[in-house]
Amino acid sequence: MTPADFRRIALSLEGAEEGSHFGSPDFRVGGRIFATLAAQAQGYGNLMLTPEQQAVFVAEAPCVFIPVPGGWGRNGATHLNLAAANEDLVHGALQTAWKLRIERNRAVRSGGRRAGSRKARTDSL
Repeated sequence: MTPADFRRIALSLEGAEEGSHFGSPDFRVGGRIFATLAAQAQGYGNLMLTPEQQAVFVAEAPCVFIPVPGGWGRNGATHLNLAAANEDLVHGALQTAWKLRIERNRAVRSGGRRAGSRKARTDSL
């Protein structure tokens, strides 16, 4: 897979649009990012997942899915090794990130808070 393949698949998802985040291509639905090509020079696409989703992907294909270093990775940001992936895997991973973004967009619009937000975590203490 290549960055062009990642872009094509991301943009095939309903309502997906390409934007730019700090000069790197990103993919949004409802104006919010679900994936980026910020690390394409290193051979990665990036997915915005939950930590739980990330753990499942990494466990199933550790040569393809790698947590982004630092806090972003602890919050679910995940590198997808394009050279080690196939079309079905990339499509499924992008679709997972896209669905999560749609769910979070709906929760925000309905007045709810994201499950992983700092406010939601402190409210439950």
